[in-house]
Amino acid sequence: MFEEEELLSVSALQHLLFCPRRAALVFIEGIWDENRATAEGALAHERVHAAEPESRCDVRIARGLRIRSLRLGLAGQTDVVEFHRLPDSGPPRGEETGLPTGITLEGVEGLWRPYPIEYKSGRLRHEKGYEVQLCAQALCLEEMLKVRIDEGALFYGKTKRRLEITFDEKLRTETEAAAQNLHRLVDSRRTPKARYQKKCRECSLLSVCMPKVTGVPKNVAEYLGKALNPKDGEGQ
Repeated sequence: MFEEEELLSVSALQHLLFCPRRAALVFIEGIWDENRATAEGALAHERVHAAEPESRCDVRIARGLRIRSLRLGLAGQTDVVEFHRLPDSGPPRGEETGLPTGITLEGVEGLWRPYPIEYKSGRLRHEKGYEVQLCAQALCLEEMLKVRIDEGALFYGKTKRRLEITFDEKLRTETEAAAQNLHRLVDSRRTPKARYQKKCRECSLLSVCMPKVTGVPKNVAEYLGKALNPKDGEGQ
């Protein structure tokens, strides 16, 4: 179990799975830079958090809930958590844990199933980092509410569509492993070396990280040789 002061951001998990060096630059060195995608994402989150809670028939919508897990050492804020009213036949139990899948809400009758939703600015697609981030939110809510949460969704702003995510044992295991790796990275206080990949072009920290420069081993003797001995005819 972690102490409050040891908790790391849930959102760091998506950075870690995209690139450990990126996660280290942000969460160890405190470096951040925006590009169009990150700016659009930040604006989408602000709009979601600023909206008022809603009630729609058998769905109640909460925004910007503060969450944490002392077991995983994570804390953060959800975009949206929908609470879906369960049938009146009694509280179903999660198959693996025996925990109820519904909770009571103050001031309203019945049992309600939490359903976390994370907003993304791009087009609908599967991306492991986003799915792990969402699963981590569900695990935080499970710990706080003593409830089993089996599903959630990623909402993609450009396509206005949801991608439903099932929190199966495989994804839960990957999420717990990512949380452990994040703590190891931050505790090490060491930023991994750069390694250029195609996805680097999408990263807002490309100009800071400079993977084509810092990530390529240099033969100093060869470099100096070329600099001091230009090809025949050059410089004449």
